[in-house]
Amino acid sequence: MLFPKKTKYVKQQKGRSKGLATRGTTLAFGGYGLKSLGTKWITSRQIEAARRAIVRHLKKKGKLWIRIFPDKPVTTKGTEVPMGGGKGKVDHYVFPIKPGRIIFELGGVTEEQARTAFKKASYKLPIRTKFIKR
Repeated sequence: MLFPKKTKYVKQQKGRSKGLATRGTTLAFGGYGLKSLGTKWITSRQIEAARRAIVRHLKKKGKLWIRIFPDKPVTTKGTEVPMGGGKGKVDHYVFPIKPGRIIFELGGVTEEQARTAFKKASYKLPIRTKFIKR
């Protein structure tokens, strides 16, 4: 699973995710990509599940690039913990995605292979996605 080795601050506030993505909106490495159409937090577990679905489908063919990295910590307090007592400990990491962001890129495979691999990966993600090509 993906998570940062070291961060300047251990905990972060939630923040608000609005608008369209301005960075990471064009294909940079491969010929095919999976683009997000929604706004959501994508966890490191979901990214890993989608990556595994793609790799299993392609059977060691082609090259895969992951264009997002979960570096936003999400905290939770234990069950049956009363109100107060400060912010909970870091539970997992997420990437706050916006519409238009490229999530994965593929190269060295046919369009049909890339399309089916990204379709399987999209089932593992909590947002609507779109297949794009160069």
